[in-house]
Amino acid sequence: MSCDWGTSTFRLRLVHTGNGAIQATLQQPHGIGQMIAAWQQQGGSVSRQEYGIAFLNRQIGELERQLGTSLGGVPVVLSGMASSSVGLMELPYKELPFSVDGTGLLLQPVPNGSNPLLMISGARTATDVMRGEETKIVGAAAGLPETGQELLLILPGTHPKHVRICNHQVIAFQTFMTGEFFGLLSENSILSASVKRGGDLTDPANHRAFTEAVQHSRRHAVLQHAFRVRTNQLLEGMLPEQNYHYLSGLLIGAELHALPDGCPVFLLGGGTHLRSYMLACEVLGIDAGALPDADAALVSGQQRLLLRYLTVQGGEKF
Repeated sequence: MSCDWGTSTFRLRLVHTGNGAIQATLQQPHGIGQMIAAWQQQGGSVSRQEYGIAFLNRQIGELERQLGTSLGGVPVVLSGMASSSVGLMELPYKELPFSVDGTGLLLQPVPNGSNPLLMISGARTATDVMRGEETKIVGAAAGLPETGQELLLILPGTHPKHVRICNHQVIAFQTFMTGEFFGLLSENSILSASVKRGGDLTDPANHRAFTEAVQHSRRHAVLQHAFRVRTNQLLEGMLPEQNYHYLSGLLIGAELHALPDGCPVFLLGGGTHLRSYMLACEVLGIDAGALPDADAALVSGQQRLLLRYLTVQGGEKF
């Protein structure tokens, strides 16, 4: 089973070990943040790890009820915030570099009755950290070209990562606050009255607003130009739905300022995120390739790391 336990969302998937097909999925808005809050409210009568594992086992039970079959003996691979300082148990970060095949990442077995757990550590530089993205990188590595040239892999999201890869090694990365800034500005700032979710980039007006903002991001400082979102509505009559995409384009364009010249760029994302970043790269003249969906990369990475662990252990279960 594949478990992606992030800050705000819990996902559990039953994965076919042969072809990697997802046979069942359970998703809850009960991320690590909610788990910690619930554990604190119940007074700490059990350890945080015991409380979290009990929650996980209830979700396995729910998946069994949905499928009408037992999942006894099926291991669970966990990545994401489950291994953080606020997760089930804290695992140390792997200091860079690490191989894109997962060599060097810490894999920690945790006994859990008939469903043993294998937790995956995160990675760090001297000033930055990731948890969960390292597993996606392992899963997506097969889609990267065989070259000794340095590559840049971008993982869009709430906290996008720009990952530098050279000779099959992750050698550096940077985290950006793009998605979180968008949420704060669109929901909790003076700009919130001027933006409204509605429609996507296939709408010509939304597409035009997004591309215009990406272009403007090259010529104006984002802290000054963000106020343009308000004046777009007040002075130019731009609809809030279009302004939503204008703000998105402005922030994504500002993020992409950090891309180094002459480095091949690949995007690992899905859905709206991937479409927005691909369009922004097109507007800015950045030749970017798209890798398979990030969720598929996560599941693939977990499978690869489980196989690596079992191989190192001589095929023995944990």
